[in-house]
Amino acid sequence: MSRVIAAAWAACLSLALIAGPRAATAQSWNDARSRALAESATVRRVRQLADTGLKDYRAVAHGYVTFLAQLGEGLAEPPKVVKADELVNEIYWLAPNLSKQRIVGRRDTLLLPTDISYHRDHLGIVQNNFPAIIRLGDGDEVRDVPHPLSAAGLAAYDFAITDSLPLQLPGRTIVLYEVKVRPKDDRQPRIVGAVYIDRDDAQVVRMAFNFTRAAFLDNALEDLFVVIENGLIGARFWLPRRQEIEIRRGGTWLDYPVRGIIRGRWEIGDYAVNTGLTPAFFNGAEIVVAPRAVQDTFHFQGRILDSLPPDVRAVTDADIQKVREEARALVRAQALQRPQRFLLSASGASDFVRVDRAEGFAVGGGVATRFGGGADAAARARYGVDDRTAKASVQLGWQSPRAGVRLFAMRDYREAGDIRERSGLVNSIAAQELGADATDPYGVQAVGAGLDAAGLFGARWRFDLSLERQHALDLRARPQAGAYPRMLPATPLRAVRGALVVDRPTSLSLFGTEVRATGELRVSRLTTDDASAPIASTVARTFLALNVERPFERGRLVLRTSGGVVGGTGAVPAQELLYAGGPVSAPGYAFHSFASRAQVTQLAEWRLGIPAPAILLGRFGRVPGRATLAPFIQATFARPALDVDVAHPAGLYPSAGVALQPFFDLLRLQVARGLRHGEWQFNVDVSREFWGIL
Repeated sequence: MSRVIAAAWAACLSLALIAGPRAATAQSWNDARSRALAESATVRRVRQLADTGLKDYRAVAHGYVTFLAQLGEGLAEPPKVVKADELVNEIYWLAPNLSKQRIVGRRDTLLLPTDISYHRDHLGIVQNNFPAIIRLGDGDEVRDVPHPLSAAGLAAYDFAITDSLPLQLPGRTIVLYEVKVRPKDDRQPRIVGAVYIDRDDAQVVRMAFNFTRAAFLDNALEDLFVVIENGLIGARFWLPRRQEIEIRRGGTWLDYPVRGIIRGRWEIGDYAVNTGLTPAFFNGAEIVVAPRAVQDTFHFQGRILDSLPPDVRAVTDADIQKVREEARALVRAQALQRPQRFLLSASGASDFVRVDRAEGFAVGGGVATRFGGGADAAARARYGVDDRTAKASVQLGWQSPRAGVRLFAMRDYREAGDIRERSGLVNSIAAQELGADATDPYGVQAVGAGLDAAGLFGARWRFDLSLERQHALDLRARPQAGAYPRMLPATPLRAVRGALVVDRPTSLSLFGTEVRATGELRVSRLTTDDASAPIASTVARTFLALNVERPFERGRLVLRTSGGVVGGTGAVPAQELLYAGGPVSAPGYAFHSFASRAQVTQLAEWRLGIPAPAILLGRFGRVPGRATLAPFIQATFARPALDVDVAHPAGLYPSAGVALQPFFDLLRLQVARGLRHGEWQFNVDVSREFWGIL
């Protein structure tokens, strides 16, 4: 019942903050009214509720501490849960400022191998709206930041009343003032955000804030958001009701889009006030763990993943997003950014080492840096041992949260296919050892410019315009066993190339489905000086991909659709065609055995959990005793290009197979059969979610 009341209180407060009537005032920093309210709230905190008759209280806090990982360009895809802990804490407080928490129930689940351990204060709540000096992460993340409603804080911060928010309670209306807080010197360790104060008695009802860059003791920290909400207990006492914390860390040595996120979500209820607690009870550490015998008596219901709050998989929930936007509006952007530095740059491990039939063994790397004001630069290079050719690319850009521009130049190899059939790491091993190279590269020299935009219809937009020279590559390498297929017969030509790419990251849609969509529209003006095969053609090409997943109680349905069309005023060169064939685009058919002007492929897969051996991984946890079995059917429609020799006539090419995903679903072992002039295929790879880092 207490959780229902807590949820109702949180809903009422959230509605008041978001949609309630607001008497907005012009933002005036440090005017007499704002300073008077901040000073009254500071005095109220010092008295520690002594004049309200509150001597002590007990309560119960139920919460989740979750570690998530986020990968991919732009970090737009929702983060994946790596580890989730569900906790139940007994909460105690004694005037004037003694507090203690006792963890009486805890369970966790591990979805990916990790040795992460949380700071002790991440496993509990904040009971006093923070003391005069704010510390987080046991002092390893944030230390010695003055509270704005403290003697030091009154001198260190600016205050401005920006809104009044009526909060309807049984029998009366409480008016909250939203007071924006910003540091006088944003180069110092400070908070940035807002406090919500009861107009009548200066009690702090809510706090929502971020920190300046100078407050972080760990250079890997990107952001640290805190939201604390109090509820009215016994119609007299403002005590903790709901709390959130979100800690974001990025890589510190490699310019690859990866982020680790720690999220804490707490609801506090079951209050009992003035119960007769004694000071001796509060001896020792503030947060302690009850003996195992006590924890074993606490019984959780259902699976922890089923009980996770619905927003835990979101990139950022609405409250945290609001804190972020307000913090960026109150101080200079530089005060919130990580230090600028040179980093190793790569789009994945294959940028450092790879093997394919065009280059053989190739090594490379790159560097990147970010300047002030959103400017950045990156350069990458690679050298192939067998083709004895250096490849390189450089890029200069400027990026804001909503838009960006780029200038680029490259001398590199580009893939002809739209659908990747293997991860880079697995393809290098297969190409080196078996001659099974699932790439179709051709050479490109290009200069161009690009525009980026985000937020329009919930998608990311990318437009590139480039001047290019394209050419075919020679077969240079030899595998340890087997033989490589022939190289793509690319046509040597000059191109003016315009490409618009739209990417809508995974998001929740109708009936609980998870939907991701991407599309590309490309127009190229192609010419050549080759008198034996002259080309003067405009080629238009479009490709769309849609991924829909729907979780059910006993499994998950995965639907994957992709396809496109290509046409032109003249000949269409091989590098502009649509290709299918391989374990992803057409299982059971040879790699790129379909070269088409029009093509569609549809996958339907059902994933269900099955028992599997549990394996101990030492400090990295334990492999759960489950794996995923995924039977699937797939059909590919292809209409071959008239000027390319293709062994398959136009029509539908069905496939059927089954995949096994063991070891946290990190691996995928797949066997499939092409049902129309196809073959048996067996494929081993990592999960597609991690191809970007390989």
